[in-house]
Amino acid sequence: MVDNVQSSGAADIYAALNANAKAGSSAEKSAVSDTQDRFLKLLVTQMKNQDPLNPMDNAQVTSQMAQLSTVSGIDKLNVTLQALSDSMIPNQTLQATTMIGHGVLVPGEGVELFEGKAFGGLELGQSVDGVQISIHDKAGVLVRNISLGEQSAGLVNWQWDGLNNEGVSVDDGNYTFSVEAKSEGKVVTDATALEFGMVSSVMQGKQGVTMSVGNMGDVALSEVRQIL
Repeated sequence: MVDNVQSSGAADIYAALNANAKAGSSAEKSAVSDTQDRFLKLLVTQMKNQDPLNPMDNAQVTSQMAQLSTVSGIDKLNVTLQALSDSMIPNQTLQATTMIGHGVLVPGEGVELFEGKAFGGLELGQSVDGVQISIHDKAGVLVRNISLGEQSAGLVNWQWDGLNNEGVSVDDGNYTFSVEAKSEGKVVTDATALEFGMVSSVMQGKQGVTMSVGNMGDVALSEVRQIL
């Protein structure tokens, strides 16, 4: 069953994630300040306890101050990059919520036959002379071969009418498929099978934005190759 997400729910998600991002940024800025304080305390302590007969020269002091400046610059750069990364998370989550109820293609070799119809796809890294789709049942028995012919590089969609190689309808359910693409008579290795599924929910976790897609469970947003 597809979860319904209202606009107010999306706004709540955005607000919560944005608050977390601000909190994380403040903590990192505090860490930068702590680093500077420790560095300065060490420098002052070193100067207080230096040998009066052999004090630090200006070059040594300047060198250590330059080191402090370098460390501070790196820390500030890290804070800026982290803030940029955190600001992208709410946008990714909101973008993903709009995909609920839509079909997507993600890497996978499963295909669900429902009411005599099934869909799938593949991603080609190069143009090929022909593509062969082989569909198998749960026992691994070949059910149907589908020839797609010559294809260009990129995404390719295909569909199955639920008939086996003898032209007889098979039962609805879950099947698997494999892809074989050839160019100049040789099998190419950069052909990726894509599984079709419906997005039912969206989650934000430590690994980023994930979606619950059909029988595949949780799928990362970055895995989506096409929205249908």
